[in-house]
Amino acid sequence: MTPRISFEFFPPQTLDASFRLWEAAQVLAPLRPGFVSVTYGAGGTTRKLTHEAVGAIGQNFGLNVAAHLTCVEASRAETLEIADAYAAAGVTEIVALRGDPPKGAGAFRPHPEGFRDTVELVEALAGTGKFKVRVGAYPEPHPEAAGTAGDIAWLKRKIDAGATSAITQFFFEAETFFRFRDACEKAGIDAPIIPGILPIQSWDGAKRFAARCGTTVPGWLDEAYAHAIRDGHETLLSTALASELCDDLIQGGVTDLHFYTLNRPQMTRDVCFALGIVPEVSLQNVA
Repeated sequence: MTPRISFEFFPPQTLDASFRLWEAAQVLAPLRPGFVSVTYGAGGTTRKLTHEAVGAIGQNFGLNVAAHLTCVEASRAETLEIADAYAAAGVTEIVALRGDPPKGAGAFRPHPEGFRDTVELVEALAGTGKFKVRVGAYPEPHPEAAGTAGDIAWLKRKIDAGATSAITQFFFEAETFFRFRDACEKAGIDAPIIPGILPIQSWDGAKRFAARCGTTVPGWLDEAYAHAIRDGHETLLSTALASELCDDLIQGGVTDLHFYTLNRPQMTRDVCFALGIVPEVSLQNVA
């Protein structure tokens, strides 16, 4: 079975980064994703850039864009004003997240007049009737959570508040996702849970990212990359592993995959090709 796919981009902060985002959208748009998401920076630092990127991608590539929206550094009124601006720009989907505090600020603290947590944000967005709301999920315990049971209970609260699906943090082994999916089903969560896939552009970078978000790094994987990097085959290994992970998920009943592209589209495109997802070719000016 060919899966439904979606992609995550992040907003550019330099001219060169703008070109990379544009190239990423050009390369991946022909694969007909169900939606693409555009992230916020820590502390809401890219709020304006995110809005601009959402508009540009939607208008120029005809993609369904799901804008990220967080609780950080904004009042309820300001946050809902941003949501209204998205709606006015034609956005119908939002990925609602608590968000990371500004760098150096320590633990998350709600704005005095803001949403206290994601549940409140989801309730408000769902209550507008303007958006399909997606949320984040953690197949391994969030660094601030007491454990998996706490993460699942929190996810159920977000779904009950009006979220229609969840996108997971990345993971390295399919069994990690299957265990989480089964536990969610036992907890009464019936909304779709979409696995998040990270095609590994840099193994050192992926390990740093994993350490920040609580993702377990299997010993066998560290060893495989040590050999691949030594032999100059890191990209080949990354593409093969991401393709195998996706295939294992599909064999286990997964129908949707969400790719964290890091605005570097080639590996994500190659993995999609390996899964049988081919570009939609526009036939124009054909005699």
